[in-house]
Amino acid sequence: MFEIIKSGGWMMLPIILSSIGAMGIIAERFWSLRRKKILPPELVAQVWRLSREKKLDDVTLRHLRSSSPLGCILAAGLANSHHGRKFMKECIEEAGRRVVHDLERFLNTLGTIAAVSPLLGLLGTVFGMIDIFASLLQHGSGNPAVLAGGISVALITTASGLTVAIPSLVFHRYFERLVDEYVVTMEEEALKLVDILHEDRKES
Repeated sequence: MFEIIKSGGWMMLPIILSSIGAMGIIAERFWSLRRKKILPPELVAQVWRLSREKKLDDVTLRHLRSSSPLGCILAAGLANSHHGRKFMKECIEEAGRRVVHDLERFLNTLGTIAAVSPLLGLLGTVFGMIDIFASLLQHGSGNPAVLAGGISVALITTASGLTVAIPSLVFHRYFERLVDEYVVTMEEEALKLVDILHEDRKES
């Protein structure tokens, strides 16, 4: 493996760094985007119960805001519930935009790695081919087997770049879809809580 990397030339260095960065981002996103962490089960029911018991004070809301992304959205709505349903929904949407920004952290970087890695590989191949043809001009065609070997070495960077780019692209699309799914679910849960609270107030 080391010989293959060495044969690829100096352009293998940015490709290797890109692969390390991509693996780090993928591992971090898998850890940060766990469903239980983003959407704690029974959170809406707990908040509704606290609301019924009149226990949603500033300390509770502060704890709710820092507990999870869903909690942050719910706390934004609850903190402004006395301003009416419309303003409460606007606050939820504003908090939702901030939460989405946090959930999408590093995804742009992962997408950039997916886009740039094959270009780095292609650039390495171009440099390798330039070296091969420069050698041909100096020493003649020589042994065709040597020429074929030089071309295969030049293509190592292209293969390496694609090896990094393909999984990076797959996971980038996967995490984007996961974030979209979480956002829709959080909006549904938040609006459900808004409806419950205002129905209760109408009844009372």
